[in-house]
Amino acid sequence: MFCPQSTWSAASCLCVMSVLVPTRRTVDAFTRTLHALMALSFLGAYLTSDSEFFKPVHVSLGYTLGGLLAARVLWGLLGPRHARWSALWGKLRGMADWFQGLRTGQASWRQAQNLYMASSVWVILLAIAPVVLSGYVTDQEWTGDWMGEVHEFLGNFMLFAVLAHIFGVLLISVLRKRNLATPMLTGLVPGTGPDLIQSNHGFLAILLLVAVFSFVFWG
Repeated sequence: MFCPQSTWSAASCLCVMSVLVPTRRTVDAFTRTLHALMALSFLGAYLTSDSEFFKPVHVSLGYTLGGLLAARVLWGLLGPRHARWSALWGKLRGMADWFQGLRTGQASWRQAQNLYMASSVWVILLAIAPVVLSGYVTDQEWTGDWMGEVHEFLGNFMLFAVLAHIFGVLLISVLRKRNLATPMLTGLVPGTGPDLIQSNHGFLAILLLVAVFSFVFWG
């Protein structure tokens, strides 16, 4: 953009270089909303886990996390191709070949990064149900204090898995010089070509937000 010299002044004239970067949509709004709400629910539940005063908040967020997991399971069965369980499982199919390549000195470290990220997602998703169920049993006081200890251990394990996932996102973003968090934040990635999803599912995302906030604040 060119700013004419005749318009220059100390008080006015702001020249902005606007560069249009082509993008493609790769993650729909419903998937991104699920991801964000699950992260916030776990964070809030973990931060309130040791407070008797905030116990109702802790319990409510725990149940919310369980409900979001159920929604994610259904979305993985009925949602778009990129969100299907088959797609996520497919990212692990090369693990055996990678270990074989590691023994022969031909392992691809870029593939290792992909396997690490896919594995961290699976660990987090598989950890949610035990965390929520142990929390429910503890809340109902069906057992002694030992279940509370189990719940605390599982919560710490899940925190470790989440931090490992975040570490992977940051490290691989640096190695590849590309922000891996962008698709889950905006749904877009730089580049030309067709969108990988046909619908953004924005209405479903709004319904999910309304349902979650209604449960947390008025449930």
